Amino acid sequence: MDTERLPPTPVLLARIRDALGLQKMKAPGYVPEPSDLAATSAVLVLLGGAPPQSGNAAGTPCLIFNKRSRAVRQPGDLCFAGGGVTRRFDSLFARLLRLPFGPLGRWPHRVRWQRENEALWRWVALYAATALREAFEEMRLNPCRITFLGPLPPQRLVLFRRLLYPMAAWLRGKPRFRPNWEVERIVWIPLAALLDPANYVHYRIAAPQVTANRVRDVPAFRFRTPAGEEILWGVTFRITLAFLQTCFSFSPPALEDLPLVEGRLPEDYLTGGLERPDPEPWAARRR
Repeated sequence: MDTERLPPTPVLLARIRDALGLQKMKAPGYVPEPSDLAATSAVLVLLGGAPPQSGNAAGTPCLIFNKRSRAVRQPGDLCFAGGGVTRRFDSLFARLLRLPFGPLGRWPHRVRWQRENEALWRWVALYAATALREAFEEMRLNPCRITFLGPLPPQRLVLFRRLLYPMAAWLRGKPRFRPNWEVERIVWIPLAALLDPANYVHYRIAAPQVTANRVRDVPAFRFRTPAGEEILWGVTFRITLAFLQTCFSFSPPALEDLPLVEGRLPEDYLTGGLERPDPEPWAARRR
């Protein structure tokens, strides 16, 4: 694909939606094992047209990332909004999402998924509900303003016992985010930049006192923003790459062919370095 000339947004979204919707459904991939239920999370792979203040041309199709604040684990990393499944609340929310007027009810591939495996479709709805609830909490995303695009294969975290279920969606209209204490800022990365092999690097990470392996060599994505350089790596990189491979058949160059970039994890990487602020009243009541 010519990364400088992506198709018009409606054509682009149709391509993404169909690529995700026409995946072969694999129940073991979407239905967690009983031992994994307590460690199951969902994340929202959110796309949208960039606002001018993002540093990109207005309307540029982008993936939208949260930069983690110093008050949470893995501070400074780019991530997708998400968190653990709350079965009671998220199950009720999932029923609303599946109604004909809801984001999942309007998904063109719903009928096939529901017909071929109703139980699996209920799990997908649960993960979508979790991802949207967490996106509201972290960035005040209005769930009524998204178009559901489809699920992506689950991913396991390396440093923590956590199984992530990514759900992709498109943000309609003008973005109005108000990040909470978990988010330092919102980072918009153009889809065209993610499809450019020149932006990928060989990331050598020094991790003293964090992992058994003091140095790790991994593929990563490097992007320069008005606020500085960002490195996308780890599980969020793997989710992003799965999205690009599924929807655009894109793979970056082999690790040995990428330019070397060195980085160092902070000592508080597994804990976060700042005290968490008091929760907002509504959050306190919910807990």
